[in-house]
Amino acid sequence: MPFNEEFVLRNRPRMEKIIDQSFQNLVLLMASMVAIILLGILTVIFLGSTESIARYGFKFLVQSEWNPVNDQYGAFTAIYGTLLTSLASLTLAIPLGVGTAIFITENFIHHKLRNIIGVMVELLAAIPSVVLGLWAVYIMEPFLRPSFLLIHKYLGWIPLFGSEPLGPGVAPAIIVLSIMILPIITSISRDSLNQVPKKLREASYGIGSTRWITIFRVILPAAISSITGGILLALGRAMGETMAVTMIIGNSNTFNFSIFSPGYTISAMLANQFGEADGNQVSSLMYAALVLMILTLTVNIFAQWMVKKLSLKY
Repeated sequence: MPFNEEFVLRNRPRMEKIIDQSFQNLVLLMASMVAIILLGILTVIFLGSTESIARYGFKFLVQSEWNPVNDQYGAFTAIYGTLLTSLASLTLAIPLGVGTAIFITENFIHHKLRNIIGVMVELLAAIPSVVLGLWAVYIMEPFLRPSFLLIHKYLGWIPLFGSEPLGPGVAPAIIVLSIMILPIITSISRDSLNQVPKKLREASYGIGSTRWITIFRVILPAAISSITGGILLALGRAMGETMAVTMIIGNSNTFNFSIFSPGYTISAMLANQFGEADGNQVSSLMYAALVLMILTLTVNIFAQWMVKKLSLKY
């Protein structure tokens, strides 16, 4: 007798139906709570920023002055710093993270060493950001300063390296952020590569492909959608990082193209100023927080769209 799923579901015990329906309603409620919380946060931030939106409009996004005495505010320096540090750290972390994932999934070394390396990379995510910030201030930045000075000496004619590195700045913040997002990219890339069917590898080797041709033309295209989603998730994480960046970026609201100069990010601005802000400054900080929320939401929406496009293509 053929299996009739509809008949089985219709003739279940009444208590089982009640439990299933209760569980379904509970899951629906929990899923709805995520959207409700997100909308609540956006609503509170938007209502808190309406005064500055009405007063400054879009000029707030292109002005750099932040002067509580004259009641003049602009977030361009912080927006530039947020985008620069996030994108630059992603540029450093992508080849290192994806390369590490390939190294520990494609049998280059013994599986015990691969497991050790994978655990060490994932342990980076467990280090508190304040600890990374202290390490960056007292160890990393003094160690890298001679290299930064050398780059400035020979490439200082380029605006990106135009300032003399004298301490905390954008460049150390970029390196710290790349370390912080590395576990995200590596873990998601490793899981994605492990999910590629073995038959694809075997088929590629069977037609005479080398290991590297198989990796770059078969395995990576098969896993590219998930890897891209992980990369964009890491970008959203980098945009919102606060403590480590606040400790090492220099917290200067003076606009400068150079990565060796002190800078600012939106999250660092909020951390430094919100506790002592009052009046219109609070509304301006809420406006800056709204901009950061829109940026991160845009990145996540773009990530979903990109993953779907790549899934259809590959």
